[in-house]
Order: sequence, then structure tokens, then C-alpha cells
Amino acid sequence: QVQLVESGGGLVQPGGALRLSCAASGSIFSFDIGWYRQAPGEQRKLVAVITSTSVSRTNYADSVKGRFTISRDNAKNTVYLQMNSLKPEDTAVYSCKASSAFREYWGQGTQVTVSS
Repeated sequence: QVQLVESGGGLVQPGGALRLSCAASGSIFSFDIGWYRQAPGEQRKLVAVITSTSVSRTNYADSVKGRFTISRDNAKNTVYLQMNSLKPEDTAVYSCKASSAFREYWGQGTQVTVSS
């Protein structure tokens, strides 16, 4: 069992930056980690994913390419989402998910609000 805890959300002005953290209670070495977001009235969508350390590839939604960066620190069992040049449409609850061939774990989410 792996517990995930997100942090780093908050209120930021358009053009600002935030760094979200997804801290795991155990090793995430063999897990793919994804960041998802859900805006009010919308379905949850994948924002970025980083594969397990053995291959460690990244992929991003078109809407965040060039602005968001996902990274992982396996020594700290933590995955980060650096968000730059934030826009009002980035406002959502951001959640992380750890997945492997047989298991899937979700965090509780952190609110990001981009507003002037």
C-alpha cells in the first residue's frame, strides 16, 4: 500500500508559478506517476506523466507543454510538477496517481487557483 500526499497548491496570479509535490509513503521506483487535474464541471484530465525510473520518460498534455515540467526524486519518494506561466484555465484540483501493472494509488488532491 502506498499513500500519496499532494502539496504546494494555492492562489497565484496569471503568469505566476507554483511547484506541486506528490510525496509517497513508500518507494515509487517501479511506478509511473501522473499528475491529473479536474476543473469544476469537467472530467479529470491527465496533465503530465513520468514513467518508472528504469525508463523515465515524460509526456505532457498539449495545453501545458512548454510551461509545466514533471520530475521525480526517488530518494525522497517524491514527484514534482513545476508550473510556470500559469493561466486562469489552469485552475483545478490537481491530483497525483501512482500506477504499475497491478496497482493504482491516488492522492487526495490540492487546489490550484489562478486569478488576479
